[in-house]
Amino acid sequence: MKLYSWNVNGLRAAAKGGLRQWMQGEGADAQALCFQEIKVMPEQLWDVGMNDLAEPPGVLALWNPAQKPGYSGTAIYTKMEPHDVRAGFTSAYRALGVQPAVDVTEFDAEGRVLIAEFKDWALINAYFPNSQRDHARLPFKLKFCRAMWDLCDAYVKRGTHTVLCGDYNIAHREIDLKNPRINQDNAGFLPQERAQMDEYLARGYVDVFREREAGPDHYTWWSYRPGVREKNVGWRIDYHTVDRQFADRVESVGHAPHVRGSDHCPVWVKLRT
Repeated sequence: MKLYSWNVNGLRAAAKGGLRQWMQGEGADAQALCFQEIKVMPEQLWDVGMNDLAEPPGVLALWNPAQKPGYSGTAIYTKMEPHDVRAGFTSAYRALGVQPAVDVTEFDAEGRVLIAEFKDWALINAYFPNSQRDHARLPFKLKFCRAMWDLCDAYVKRGTHTVLCGDYNIAHREIDLKNPRINQDNAGFLPQERAQMDEYLARGYVDVFREREAGPDHYTWWSYRPGVREKNVGWRIDYHTVDRQFADRVESVGHAPHVRGSDHCPVWVKLRT
């Protein structure tokens, strides 16, 4: 069972950059495609003739667009029928019977979390906030992290394994970006953000890519500046993580940096069925 995650940086823009061809080719063997930063509402896809993306043939399309037009949002295309779908933190926490420790409504307005629940595991598609160049949104980002880690814990406590995929907007360790020394004070590599990843993994979760690959130069995001992607001057900020008890279900994991259409590339994980 193969699961892909991809920050498409605008679903309509990615479609013009080769998304359809990728979905019909390399991505066609996936049981689920999780997209972040879709920047569109599904009805808008009909308006521009992208009917095949609004209702992809042979799959179930799940949506959680942001309230603000052209901003954020998540989607899941799945060939598997979920038992339940949760659009946003509020819905998920309510279903679990848990009160969130922080106000999650502001995250839900931005369409940052979309969850498909299956028999004994939940696929959590998440677009973590960017702390911004001036760090203005760092408190917002840290609060989101706490809400997400607590949500994963609540699922595990209920007996539901978690696969948390998406754009975390965090390069966890120095090996996860090309130039760590000059990025110490930049959003995505701030000590507070990296500490959040430390806390999350310490709670009993696994970065399944880094557990299998200890080497450098594996990135999932590159600046649009000319030549940057060709020189592989990037950051690894897109992940699949699972709870430790689910880790033996992970058969393989990887990235697809050759796939264009966004400033991010798809990342994937293959689960044993």
